[in-house]
Amino acid sequence: MAIVDRNVTPPRPDSPPTQSEIAPRSAASGNTSRVRQIMSQIPGPLIGLIVIFVALSFLSPYFLTPRNLLNILSQVSAVGVMSVGALLIILLGGIDLSVGSVLALSSMSMAAMYKMAGWPFEVALLAGLIVGALVGLINGILTAYGKLQPFIATLATMSAAAGLALFITNGNPITGFPDWFIAITATSILGVPIEGVILVAIFATAAFWLKFRPSGRALYAIGGNEEVARLSGLPVRRAKILVYTIAGLLAAVAGLLVTSRLDSAQPTAGAADLLNVIAVVVIGGASLSGGSGSLLGTFVGLLIIGVLNNGMSLLNVSANLQPVVIGAVIAAAVLTDRKSSRRHT
Repeated sequence: MAIVDRNVTPPRPDSPPTQSEIAPRSAASGNTSRVRQIMSQIPGPLIGLIVIFVALSFLSPYFLTPRNLLNILSQVSAVGVMSVGALLIILLGGIDLSVGSVLALSSMSMAAMYKMAGWPFEVALLAGLIVGALVGLINGILTAYGKLQPFIATLATMSAAAGLALFITNGNPITGFPDWFIAITATSILGVPIEGVILVAIFATAAFWLKFRPSGRALYAIGGNEEVARLSGLPVRRAKILVYTIAGLLAAVAGLLVTSRLDSAQPTAGAADLLNVIAVVVIGGASLSGGSGSLLGTFVGLLIIGVLNNGMSLLNVSANLQPVVIGAVIAAAVLTDRKSSRRHT
């Protein structure tokens, strides 16, 4: 039988912390949670851009120079203009494979009408823009009324537009354009290249439309659930035709910028731009299933592609390795953005 010493005082639990001890702990915990909340709201692509920007600043003494930064803006202008149209289509849950071919076709049409048919240049330029918009209109009609999958419809127009661009001059480039047209990509406004001003203006206009106009906001609803949007009274077919036409027009604008920069219309121009355009939109956080994405994110994705290409050229990275690096960064940026989105939700 155990003997209990009644003179021994049983151990008392630790006394609760005083108010002076609780306050620092609460402040530290609050600061940590606020930092985590702020970090969770920063898009993954933006974090990736900052990391790449800082790294290249240390790796190359020429990267941070004003001339080089403006050069990046010029280099991404054509892809950036096309990416605006691509985002609008992806918001609807569609895809446009024809942007590169439309760029070439509109450029070659404008050049042929000016140099071969003898049209006034201003009329030929307007005709080139109309050609791009018409191809986009055909894409919209095929998807909205023909009920073709966007992949199939735009694959067909991509092939047709690429063939027509080659057929116009039998595959030969056309050179020699007015000086004022060449000046679009050769001069600056307050130090900013004109093509950069055009790029920013297009992004700003499209962002205003998506945020403040009912027809722009409707794209998110249509991309989220097309059938529900249709039953709610939204003009689904009209929205598709409008967006594909805008994308074709913007591809034509990009073609004119490329032609101005090179002083040459090339029938194969834009052939390598399709993957860059889609990569820009996806890196920017847009969902290929539709209903999600922003022009701010797309602009960040555009800068990631532009900064990477420029930085690797400055560092003399092999041209064969550059696509490998870009592919790895694309995957990392998308994964980071998904983790950030999960934390935010």
